[in-house]
Parts: sequence; C-alpha cells; structure tokens
Amino acid sequence: MSASDWTVAVPVKRLSAAKSRLRGAVSDAVHEELVLAMVRDTVTAIGSCEQVGEVMVVTDDSRVAAAVDALGARVVPDPGGGLNAAMRFGADTVAGPGRPRAVLTGDLPALRPAELGAALLATGPGRGFVADAAGTGTVLLAAGTSCALDPHFGPGSAAAHAASGALALIGDWPGLRHDVDTAADLRAVLAIGAGEHTCGLLRDIGLIAQCDASRVSTARPR
Repeated sequence: MSASDWTVAVPVKRLSAAKSRLRGAVSDAVHEELVLAMVRDTVTAIGSCEQVGEVMVVTDDSRVAAAVDALGARVVPDPGGGLNAAMRFGADTVAGPGRPRAVLTGDLPALRPAELGAALLATGPGRGFVADAAGTGTVLLAAGTSCALDPHFGPGSAAAHAASGALALIGDWPGLRHDVDTAADLRAVLAIGAGEHTCGLLRDIGLIAQCDASRVSTARPR
C-alpha cells in the first residue's frame, strides 16, 4: 500500500457506559474524562501515522464526537448492535472495500504512529490482526481492498480472528498492544509512556507527579 491509503475506524461507546472494568482506577467524577483522554490520544496517534489518510470514529456520544472532530477525525453514528457491528459499519459500509481499512480499539493511549504504520504495512492484501499484550484479545484488525473486515471482537478474539483466516501480525509494538481495561493496564501504559491527554489528566488530578516528555507524543493529526 502506498502512503495515506488507509482508513482507520475507531468505535467508541457512550462515555457513561465505557470501560466499566476500569472504574476505581480514578474517582468516579473523572472516570469519563479518563476514557475521553485515552480516545483523544488514540485518535491523535492514528491521525499522525503516515499510512493513514482518514480517521473515522463511530460513536453516538456528543462529547466524544466534538473531541475527535477537533482532532480532524470524521464522525459517523453508531448503528447499534454492538462492537462488531460498529466496526463493520465504519469499515465496510461507510469507508467501503475500495480502499484498505483497519479498526482499532479506542483505549490505546501509548500508541505510537510508527507502530501503527508498521502493522498496516505488514498486513498485505488480505486480513491481519494484532493481538493484545496478553495474547488473547485483539487491538487491531485490518483488511485490504475487496476484502470484508469480518471482525470477531470479544472474549478470545485473537483465536477467533486467526480461525477466520486473518494473519497474526507480529512486531515490537508495545504501545499498540497495550490497551487499557483495568487499573493494572493503566499502570502498564504509563510505564511505556502514555499520550499527553491521558498523562496530563492523571498529573492534574495528582495520580502521577509528571509526564515524561521524552516518551509522550505531542504530534497532532494532519
């Protein structure tokens, strides 16, 4: 694929319902702010990737929509039916099979644009996926032109995607592979170097002393 060919879709739940397993990592008063900060860092990194021509966020949450629109992302409504339905809608219905598409989870605050680019370039003409750090979940699913996305997100999704014929993509991509579902996951991405929105929020509420500027991306989407 040549530069800027890819459309990347990110499904995001309503903030009030998102990341229930992460509750308790911060006070309830800022839980939604933390979820939104992680979405903003994820979208920022995707938009800064050289291989990505369009970032699409599938959501019905007005705050998410306003935040990602300010970052240059296209917002489309959630069709309902759950995570896989939102991914199929964004990638196969809105973007369409005429260009390569990928879907990412919105909880990758340590994602680096170069990691995403390397994974997209490794996909080839068919379907490829990147397993999460635990090896059981999926953080990225990509599909080439004229190839249906066919997502199988949920428990055991890495095995499900492999069984569906998608190629397991392997690389040194810690920021891409570390999604955030729990407080332990959040500590792991802070050790890697979270993005400025997540890091800044946690610093401002006193959970961390400072952001490591050498590891936090300050890039903005094109």
